[in-house]
Amino acid sequence: FSKVALQRSSGLNETGNIVWYLALCLLLSWIIVGAALFKGIKSSGKVFFPYVILLILLVRGATLEGALDGIEYYIGRQSNITKLMEAEVWKDAATQIFYSLSVAWGGLVALSSYNKFHNNCYSDAILVCVTNCVTSVFAGFAIFSILGHMAFVSDRPVSEVVDSGFDLAFVAYPEALSKLPVSPLWSFLFFFMLLLLGLDSQFASIETLTTTIQDIYPKVMKKLRIPVTLGVCVLLFLLGLICVTQAGIYWVNLIDHFCAGWGILIAAVLEIIGIVYIYGGNRFIEDIEMMIGKKSRLFWLWWRICWFFITPVLLMAILVWSLVTFSPPTYGSTYTYPTWGTAVGWCMIIFCVIWIPIVAIVKVVKAEGNLWQRIVSCCRPAANWGPYLECHRGERYSHIIDPKKEKEHEIPTVSAFVY
Repeated sequence: FSKVALQRSSGLNETGNIVWYLALCLLLSWIIVGAALFKGIKSSGKVFFPYVILLILLVRGATLEGALDGIEYYIGRQSNITKLMEAEVWKDAATQIFYSLSVAWGGLVALSSYNKFHNNCYSDAILVCVTNCVTSVFAGFAIFSILGHMAFVSDRPVSEVVDSGFDLAFVAYPEALSKLPVSPLWSFLFFFMLLLLGLDSQFASIETLTTTIQDIYPKVMKKLRIPVTLGVCVLLFLLGLICVTQAGIYWVNLIDHFCAGWGILIAAVLEIIGIVYIYGGNRFIEDIEMMIGKKSRLFWLWWRICWFFITPVLLMAILVWSLVTFSPPTYGSTYTYPTWGTAVGWCMIIFCVIWIPIVAIVKVVKAEGNLWQRIVSCCRPAANWGPYLECHRGERYSHIIDPKKEKEHEIPTVSAFVY
């Protein structure tokens, strides 16, 4: 994997050449994403095949000798419970949930904007969250049952054949599959599943970007949706070329360690503070009730406790704990990133989140009145805030200006209270 597939260099300092076959694979993946989305999110379809492959791998793994040892290492007597005392584990767990659910980085906002106004977003949220967690546990059984068999065959403890991160997906598990009968079949199914999962994640990422552009420039996107979508794919392909150099795996690991960790946690904390304490948690609940119907106070009690206290406190605790216990990133057990590499990682986080305070300052500067009046006005919904279609406004938002009659279009064409 390191010497042949990646042609890995000695470190971040040695960029080396672009590995041509990795670049072609990257190009192919972006061509598939662009082709799937050039007509919009509806053309991307639904991907259920990974569940079929996971089920096949689980059934096959459960019938192998040593599978029980792998399961016990995964969730049983051999599990290392002391890992729960490490801040990095909790940070990784939180960011994994955010990433798999598209929470805090716009995926849910973009995709949910295509729902009908009265779609039951509450039941959707519960179903998606439960399905996501069950899928993760289910996948763990499929993976560790086969790793247990590998440990049995090689006469080693399970802990010695299990790796984390990239090595688990591209070294340990493929090695375990190679020891099965008809190993090319299982290897093909596994890597085809990884390809589908990666493409499905990219669909949501690109749709988030194009929906944001559409919200800002609705008239432009109506005419140029295909060129804009393809342009975003081309731009991200070019930006990704650094990741298919001989030092590419170090860059991927650095981006994953910083941007996919603290960056998304910071965004999540700011989002929930903005919704609950600036926009108003009770106003947010009333907006939801406009879509799903009135609910009792008892129904909303748990969600008020979560939104006002449990979630922000928990996220802040994980964020602060992980920052206090920060250690420089490493790749594997041998390579430690240089100081400048760590500095680049922090700069990436800053570049991702700095736009939040910058936009806030710009809004305050453009507002009218003294400083306090400007801040207060920026913390209130705009005069034309509400459901886009007049038939959905009811008495509560009957006063808003019809955006279709406005000369300056300020309300996104696909926006609704699902946001």
